[in-house]
Amino acid sequence: MFKNCLLLFFGLMISGSINAQIGLLNAKEVDQIGKKNEQQIAADNDAPLAYGYVDDRDVLWSKVVWEFIDLNQKINLPYYFPIDKSNISPNRRSLFDTLIKGIKQGKIKDAYSDSFFTSKISENEIQSRMSSIREENGYSDTIRLQSQDVEGYMIKGMWYFDKRQGELKYRLLALAPMGKDVQTLGVQDIEDEQLYELFWIFYPSARDVLHEAKVFNPKNASQPISFDHMLNARRFSSTIVKEENIYGNRSISDYVRGNSLFQLLEANKIKEDIRNREMDMWNY
Repeated sequence: MFKNCLLLFFGLMISGSINAQIGLLNAKEVDQIGKKNEQQIAADNDAPLAYGYVDDRDVLWSKVVWEFIDLNQKINLPYYFPIDKSNISPNRRSLFDTLIKGIKQGKIKDAYSDSFFTSKISENEIQSRMSSIREENGYSDTIRLQSQDVEGYMIKGMWYFDKRQGELKYRLLALAPMGKDVQTLGVQDIEDEQLYELFWIFYPSARDVLHEAKVFNPKNASQPISFDHMLNARRFSSTIVKEENIYGNRSISDYVRGNSLFQLLEANKIKEDIRNREMDMWNY
């Protein structure tokens, strides 16, 4: 695991050269800021770090888990901000705006209604889930979910033990922005605090878009980090809400009801079991 983290660190340092400050010191006109010259484009080899091929026979053990990333937690704020797009560089966007932009441009085509990828949905269907037309006093008003209305992300990934490499690894498979029901958003006398999956993205197909989108680095503005690097490095705080199981992949809340503390303890129990797998594999 340490070896992988070290390789990923050097990958982040190398790929951080593309950012909103390109050409800022040498620009003679405003239009030249943020654009590479011909020599830079020719020498550029910036791309997401490729996943290594994993043969099914090399997977000694695996478990698929669903986790919730709460954007109210400080460590997760880079996925939430910026929410105000009117007073910031167009190169900086929240994770939600990046996904929506990729879908509109046709760069992200694998959007689904569920995490099992059984039903593909179009851009128009996604937009209908995020907007509502309300009639009041003879006037119509369109309510749309914005970046600030997304309060978290649900992610689906697989933990597996690679017997060829002799280590426990994680592969992110899908993610979904979580927001409130747009039909009840802002409606008086209706308090719906539940979050819903707006759509699911098959993560490997969105890596190029998420790699191009950079996250502000508060420690060094000249070395931004991409969303793809952050997600693959698991630079977020999350809580397991479900694991694949014999009971139809039921959620923790389905069998630990009404007690959030016990649900959290159960999530930590699942996480600890996964961590112990790597140790158990080396016991003879």
